Amino acid sequence: MTSQDLDAFAAWVEDLMRDRGYDIDSPRGGGKSRIADEAGVHRAAVTRLLQRQSMPDLETTRRLARVLGVPVRDMLIRSGRLTAEELADPHDYLAAPAPSAESGRRPTLEEVADLLGVPADRREMFVRVVEQFLPNEAEAVGHKGEGGDGRVLVESATAASTGAD
Repeated sequence: MTSQDLDAFAAWVEDLMRDRGYDIDSPRGGGKSRIADEAGVHRAAVTRLLQRQSMPDLETTRRLARVLGVPVRDMLIRSGRLTAEELADPHDYLAAPAPSAESGRRPTLEEVADLLGVPADRREMFVRVVEQFLPNEAEAVGHKGEGGDGRVLVESATAASTGAD
């Protein structure tokens, strides 16, 4: 982390604070104390950030993001802790068309857990639970000839529940 990274991040957070009505500029405005109280963090952490002395820890970053109304993802990228590529937006993946034989492979349940942000200590449980809802290989291969694409199964289930073909 360079001082330029810290300065750019602090300037961005300052703008967010001002935009949300926190008086962080006047000594008696109370904005720093108010945001610290609302976020449930120490006032010193807010002061150190605004004075460009240190980057807040991850928990403080998460709490500030909530109070400032910005995604934690944006805070982590803007802080320089992670890049946009390292912190893929699951909405981008979910909006993409279903994979086909030509375009790529179906993601593993572990990859889906990663995309959804399932904590590492709960991934095994996530995989076991989700597997219960997926067809076994024989059912998947025989279903609409799609080789187990879960999106086709969802589309088929939706069509069946609405009476559509």
